[in-house]
Amino acid sequence: MIRNGNSFWPGLLLALATAIALFANGLSLWWILAVLLVWIGTLYLVGAAPPPEEPVSEEDPFSSDNMSELVEFSGTPIIMMEGSRISVANRAARKLLGKHIIGQDMRVAMRHPKAIRLLESNKSGSAQIQGLTRRKDVWRINRRIVGNGISVVELLNKTAEVDVARSHTDFVANASHELRTPLASILGYVETIRDEGDALPPQTKQKFLDTILAEGTRLQSLVSDLMSLSRIEAEKHDKPAESIALTQLVRNSSSDAAGLNRKDRLALDLQDKIFVNGDARQLEQLTRNLVDNALKYGHADSEVRVSLSLTENDEAKLQVTDSGEGIDPEQIPHLTRRFYRTDPGRSRASGGTGLGLAIVKHIVERHRGRLDIASELGQGTTVTVRIPAQSG
Repeated sequence: MIRNGNSFWPGLLLALATAIALFANGLSLWWILAVLLVWIGTLYLVGAAPPPEEPVSEEDPFSSDNMSELVEFSGTPIIMMEGSRISVANRAARKLLGKHIIGQDMRVAMRHPKAIRLLESNKSGSAQIQGLTRRKDVWRINRRIVGNGISVVELLNKTAEVDVARSHTDFVANASHELRTPLASILGYVETIRDEGDALPPQTKQKFLDTILAEGTRLQSLVSDLMSLSRIEAEKHDKPAESIALTQLVRNSSSDAAGLNRKDRLALDLQDKIFVNGDARQLEQLTRNLVDNALKYGHADSEVRVSLSLTENDEAKLQVTDSGEGIDPEQIPHLTRRFYRTDPGRSRASGGTGLGLAIVKHIVERHRGRLDIASELGQGTTVTVRIPAQSG
């Protein structure tokens, strides 16, 4: 309380009110006066003591020690510069640029013209640069001047965002090309039939119509695969929870992919009673794509083996093996890219869209599984999918 302030008088009034109440209840006047004097004295003594003053810190909040403790465990690389010298670099910055950068001139630590221009300027700003640490990496540098020649620099990794934007651009370009090719063929044959009409020999006309039908079917398959891929990517963060009897699903989907014409080439080795949490429609599509690829790219009369087993790690392991020409090891890492083909002419001739393995990869990822492709030239290819099996 403050003796001469507004806080003293409410206390005094409360003491008087208490004294009156005690007197009304028959307490001796002397006792009442004693209580009142003690109360007022307490108010006086407490109010007389001045409130403690808050200590005023003269320490610079942007000192090297303060900043180092503040940013050390941030996941974003952060450095502090005093003039052009780096005085603080947190753990992420040291991992990115090296432990030796503390105390160095920033021109030696950065070694990138665009970054150096930003950090040499006398104002805050930002710049996006490529090749700060590795040739294809993209970083955004944000610099903020806080006074007294001190500036704080934040490094944000934008590589993933740039890669996504680039992949989207490539996807649109590739999809446009893939759609345009069958459309151009269809339009060309239709115009020929329209312009020449009955002058075309029946066999030629029939050949044109067969080509139009084949290109139309290919176009339909391409649109269907694009829509499937779009749906799978939209659901990739939703873990499937439906209980699926995988053995029966693989048996039925393999037969569907082979059809009546190729069913005799299938060799099934499926372990019973394997269950997974999954999306039945997507797992059917995965199996059909793998079996269809093996039948198309294996030798015409060769056997395609489809096996399903339970591993020691409680994973459902699906393997599809063909006896085809095999794949060059350098091409294997690219097989799951959209529209990637090891033999474009053969793939288009067989009706392939170039999206089959891309779809398989996204389905496996959604099911928290793993996809492996092993191949040897002249010996064939084996595709292995592992998906966590249902416990119990």
